[in-house]
This record gives sequence, C-alpha cells and structure tokens, in this order.
Amino acid sequence: MNQKNFEYLKHQLKYSGMGETFDGELKQNMNKGDNDFKILRSGIINNSAVNKDIVNVELNFKKSEQTDMYFFNSYKVNVQKEENKPGMQQTFYINKDNSSITMKEAYNLMEGRAVHKELKTREGEGYDAWLKLDFKQTDNAGNFKMNQFHKNYGYDLEASLSKHAIKELLTPEYKNDLMNSLKKGNLQSVTFLEGKVESKMFVEANPQFKTITIYDENHKRINQRETNDQQKSESEKTSKKQSNKDKTETTADDSSEKNSPTKKKRRKQSNSM
Repeated sequence: MNQKNFEYLKHQLKYSGMGETFDGELKQNMNKGDNDFKILRSGIINNSAVNKDIVNVELNFKKSEQTDMYFFNSYKVNVQKEENKPGMQQTFYINKDNSSITMKEAYNLMEGRAVHKELKTREGEGYDAWLKLDFKQTDNAGNFKMNQFHKNYGYDLEASLSKHAIKELLTPEYKNDLMNSLKKGNLQSVTFLEGKVESKMFVEANPQFKTITIYDENHKRINQRETNDQQKSESEKTSKKQSNKDKTETTADDSSEKNSPTKKKRRKQSNSM
C-alpha cells in the first residue's frame, strides 16, 4: 500500500466532511489492491424536531492504471424520507482544487436549499456562484441538473437579510456566523424582533428569487406576503403612535395657550370694549 496515497485520501475524506471513521476500511481496501472499491455508510439526520432522514453514502475509489495510487472520484448520496421506500439520490464528483461539495452541503442541496461555492472554470479562473438542484431535470446518469446563480445574477444575501428585523444582525460576529451558515446551505435558527417581542424562526438563502425563505419554530414555511404584512402592520402601529403623540402635544399646547395670562387679559380687554 502506498502510505502517502493513504494519508492524502484520509485528508481528502476529512475535507469532504466525511470525518475520520473511514480510515480502517480505506486501508483494508487499499491493501487488497483491487482496481476499484466502494465504502458504504448509513446515518440518520434530524431535519426538524419530528422528522428524521436516513442518509446512505457510497464512496467510490479507483486505482490508477499506471501506478499503485488510488483516487477518490465521487460519492453517491441517497436520502430516504420514509422507511421501506426508495430515497432520492445524487452523485457528487470530487474536484482537485478543493471546490468539491462537502457531505453536509450535498445533503442541504438534496433538501432543496442553495449552497454558495467558490468554483473554477476549465481555464482555471475562479468565480463565485450559488448552486441549487433542479429536481425537474435529470441528465443521462440520472443526476438532477445543478443550476448556478452567478454574481452577475444579482443576489445579495446580506441585503436580503437586512430587510428583516433579525436580532443576530445587530452583532457583527453573529451576523458573520449567520451568513456563513446560510452559504453552506443550512436552515439556520434566528431571532425575529417585533418591538420588544422575540420570536424564534428559521431562514434559508433563496438566490433564485433574490430573497430569504422564512419558517416558523415548527419548520412551517411562512408566506413572504405574511412577513411583509407584519412589517407593514408594525410600521403602521409606529406611525399611529407617533401621530397620537403629536396630537396630544398639540392639544396640550392649545390648552396651555388658552389658559395663559396674556390670553385672559385679551379677553378682559375685549369685554370692556
């Protein structure tokens, strides 16, 4: 077995979000010397307080035709929503430039969320893009089409977040953590502020429609119009309070003017005439 090759593959698996649980099985398969081999794993991911997904992963390795080196080429992810029913699967390919999709990002993509990645063209030029699976289109291998929303598409995550009263945005550190989490495709817990009332919500990036998608604490999606209506209602309440305050101050001024000595004196003068 090529020890340097083994160490490189260990690092590659770790960087891809697979952890370090594959080391023993990886070494065993490399020692066999077969032209290719697979490593299988299964696990459970809680996607909400009540729902759990069964996730099956198949790692694919292939040996070089010229040397004794193995390459980690791809991995297949199968997400099963219900037991005894076939799951949805997608193959993700490993890139040499560290722009590969990690295991957690792959799961988030298969959940229908978008992931932000730094990619490279065939010529080696770097660019940023949001990735999102199109579940209505598949290629010849049965994989869902991967849509890309480049920088020129005009999606601004920070601007989309700033349209909402989110407590975490008030602290630079928390704001940075929130944005990084959303870029990985996570459904992130946040605190919405309505006056002095705090509400736990969940948000995800939505580059296709240049916004964020909001869910309540039970992971039920909130209609964007409802959110806008809430903000409008809060704005109207604030305006109404200010208007009432202005009216109160005006009334007080009028009352003060009526009861002033100057006003009384004018009345007396008027009566004497």
